[in-house]
Amino acid sequence: MRPILELSIDDLRHWLTEQGQPAYRAAQIREWLFSKRASSFEEMTNLPQGLRRALAEEFVVATSRIALHRKAADGTEKLLLALHDDQRIECVLIREHARRTICISTQVGCAMGCVFCASGLDGVVRNLSQGEIIEQMLHLQRLLPADERLSNIVVMGMGEPLANLPALLPALREATSPAGLGIGARKITVSTVGLPPAMDRLTAENCQYHLAVSLHAPDDELRRELVPVSRNIPLDTVLSAADRFFDSNRRRLTFEYVLLGGLNDQPAHAERLVALLRRRMALLNVIPYNPVAGLPYQTPTAKAQERFLRILEQGGINVQVRTRKGDHIDAACGQLRRSQSLAVPVAPAE
Repeated sequence: MRPILELSIDDLRHWLTEQGQPAYRAAQIREWLFSKRASSFEEMTNLPQGLRRALAEEFVVATSRIALHRKAADGTEKLLLALHDDQRIECVLIREHARRTICISTQVGCAMGCVFCASGLDGVVRNLSQGEIIEQMLHLQRLLPADERLSNIVVMGMGEPLANLPALLPALREATSPAGLGIGARKITVSTVGLPPAMDRLTAENCQYHLAVSLHAPDDELRRELVPVSRNIPLDTVLSAADRFFDSNRRRLTFEYVLLGGLNDQPAHAERLVALLRRRMALLNVIPYNPVAGLPYQTPTAKAQERFLRILEQGGINVQVRTRKGDHIDAACGQLRRSQSLAVPVAPAE
């Protein structure tokens, strides 16, 4: 059984022709998948019964299922998805005013080794396929009422997105396609810990997405401690690749900085960040740490956060603090998957 979401529209047209069906049926099938939110071929009622039967005999609409569904009082919803090989990934729906943002994963686990992150504690298992990435979008879209649609995508879930570009880029093309989810490229942000060759590939592909680069430290010494993959990737090299991306598409860069109590939240760190970023057209997204069970890192005190932000603002840095969402549903990257792997198995919940 092949996942139908792995097929391009041309692949689908070719299959339909082999079945003796008109090519225009491909657009109808895709409309059911992406717009009408069908979860089975039987729901595709404007298709002939014989075609629906043939589709069901050869393809599956989704290879993943919802293993756990949690809802927070602030409207955030998180799904733990069980994949065909029994691996688990996470994705999140965030409601904020009129925006309906989803956060999706690109890998099972993560190989980057950020010491404070739940996603990478057990390393990386494998890349997700194009279809598995799209399935997250569709699972989350089905959580919305019929009169609401997804507006934004952040690729900031489990895994390093730029380590899986062969699957991510076609999945995002489906997200931006008018025949797919119809989300504008400017409403999509791709995060990276900073892999310059892959960043340059995004530049060469003329991708119009926003790029968010995770810094977490203002110098190489501390960054090597917090982000082990950076041992062989100097910060200047990462920033140069980010500059090339900006020069190519003129999309404002975002730099991410997880604020860890007593580690990277001191005035000297803020001053070095000012020196790094003040000549760049960029937004610095400061993220107070969301504690992970079993890890020693803590959220900075309110006083430390205020002092850190004041130095940045006085230095002319465009800065915002990310509002924490869904704390009590383990909404931070990798938390729900890890909490369930350490717990007694639970029945799927809605």
